[in-house]
Amino acid sequence: MAEVPGGVRIKDVAAAAGVSVGTVSNVLNRPHMVAVPTRRRVNAVITRLGFVRSESARQLRAGSSRTVAMLVLDVANPYLTDVVRGVEDAVAEAGLVVMLAGSGGLLGREQRYLEMFQQQRVRGLLWNPTNLAPPDTRLFDRLGIPIVFLDRHRERTHSNVAVDDVAGGRIAAEHLLARGHRRIAVVGGPATLAQVEDRRDGAYAAVSRVHDGATSFLTIPTPDLTLRSGRGVADQLLEMHPASRPTGVFAVNDLVAIGLLQGLLAHGVRVPDELAIVGYDDMEFAAAAAVPLTSVRAPRAELGRHAARLLLEGIDHGKPTHLRFEPELVPRASTAPA
Repeated sequence: MAEVPGGVRIKDVAAAAGVSVGTVSNVLNRPHMVAVPTRRRVNAVITRLGFVRSESARQLRAGSSRTVAMLVLDVANPYLTDVVRGVEDAVAEAGLVVMLAGSGGLLGREQRYLEMFQQQRVRGLLWNPTNLAPPDTRLFDRLGIPIVFLDRHRERTHSNVAVDDVAGGRIAAEHLLARGHRRIAVVGGPATLAQVEDRRDGAYAAVSRVHDGATSFLTIPTPDLTLRSGRGVADQLLEMHPASRPTGVFAVNDLVAIGLLQGLLAHGVRVPDELAIVGYDDMEFAAAAAVPLTSVRAPRAELGRHAARLLLEGIDHGKPTHLRFEPELVPRASTAPA
């Protein structure tokens, strides 16, 4: 057991307690191996001297840490709040902690985090990759660090937990169609994100099944999935002639949907009378929007808990498991008959 530089050293504790350095190490790491009276004496000295163990040194000797890494696209996305809470609940039960990092959709940043996780020998990695290309997991595999992918159901060699985003896009478009809308747009997100692609494909499949000759399908990508991008989409829609403008919009996440709603209301467009909006994720503030937002909900906390449990099973050499959660529509005031 190492010590904090400049602080109380482990040999100081041993000398004050009248025991060996090895006994102090056992008290800290394998207390069941030390007699109760000795253990109490050593712990009393640790408290009195203010000794703080060096976790990094312990990890270096053990070859692995007590940390589970979680690498996602955007740590500021409110969607993650419940997912992370579910992960933390499961990981804490195993005596581990979560290190959360966001790539921001930038490959260079993602790679730097991955290298850091490898160097720190994290116990496992929960990973939502930046783009559609197959991720390179070879070094993690060689190091024996298990990976569980989040919202990446295409990966078959490792465990993954995902929402059926194709189904989510389909039920969003079907809801708009059922409300009488025939000019439908899917807005938001770079096409390189798997979730965006799946949600768009599901919506397109629903619209393409309507054979009344009056349907149209428009896609408007954005550089990211933010409120700002949603407001930009509002500007684009308002530049279109009213006769060709979509009457129903499916935004691929709630942030884009709320930004779109803000932009439309600022220009006097009535929602849902002139344009109906469906979001995705059903974030907490969706119901509290100026016009309560219809949204597609996924079981976020449950997804996080299952992902963490699969990762812990992987630490114990479990086989890859693939879980898919079904989303559901939550209708609110932002959609109405066309």
